[in-house]
Amino acid sequence: MHRAAYVLLLLTTMFWGGNAVAGKMAVGHVSPMLFVVLRWTVAFGLLYLIGHRQFRADWAAIRPRLAYLSAMGFFGFAAFNLALYGAFLYTSAVNGSIEHAGIPMAIFALNFLIFRQRVFAGQIFGFLLTFVGVVLTAAHGDLGGLLRLDLNRGDALVLVAVLVYAGYTVFLRYRPAIHWQSYMIVLSAAACLTSVPFAIAEHAAGALIWPDATGWGCVAYTAIFPSLLSQVFYMRGVEMIGANRAGLFINLVPIFGTLLSLMVLGEMLHGYHVVAIALAFAGIAIAEWSGRRRAAADAG
Repeated sequence: MHRAAYVLLLLTTMFWGGNAVAGKMAVGHVSPMLFVVLRWTVAFGLLYLIGHRQFRADWAAIRPRLAYLSAMGFFGFAAFNLALYGAFLYTSAVNGSIEHAGIPMAIFALNFLIFRQRVFAGQIFGFLLTFVGVVLTAAHGDLGGLLRLDLNRGDALVLVAVLVYAGYTVFLRYRPAIHWQSYMIVLSAAACLTSVPFAIAEHAAGALIWPDATGWGCVAYTAIFPSLLSQVFYMRGVEMIGANRAGLFINLVPIFGTLLSLMVLGEMLHGYHVVAIALAFAGIAIAEWSGRRRAAADAG
């Protein structure tokens, strides 16, 4: 079970790393709010095409939980990407990718604050390593910048996205027992509908950009890989090894995002990026080892 979960979560983080690159690549080719609407419209269409029969079969279970599912669709699918794509107007894909590593830190904190879920010493240590890497990246290698509250607007938006997705992750525990196709259909529809007002506001501000060929390519990639496959793989990974341990794999987003940013976008790699990535690797290794050791001890 662990090996299957690891494969699913590795693919998830690779696709999410590509999401950051697509978000940066889309700048100037499709405006960020419209990008989110189109992404989830395409994703919903694909999902409904393959899962409409299952959706109808699950409707009786969906209807009483529609408010919860709609909120999950807005926060986990729409709001997260609205903040992330908006951030890439001001920051790099490398920075955005590395700052994703703050999601496990936020998951730990929310699980403890809301559900009083235990966090073990090894997980706390891995958590702290990740925190240092995120802070270093957000400060662009200049920790004095944080003391002066000199935080790039884009990096601040990425940190908002981090908090939003962490909240989505911890509340996955309340997901109704319905087929993944039905779940994704409802959430993608909610993401599409709730992101429309943001696109309308974007249009009213004169900032709306209809996609060109590159923009449509970014929409297609994000609709299929980060929107569909990653979400399904991530949910399954959470089910198999728990939110705290699955969330740690998000630390690999910086690795994939950085590599893809260098190869596809030709972005610059700085020394503080390398340090932050090393901290992410160390954090996930230590915390996952601690989680497995404690789970084995509890089972014994």
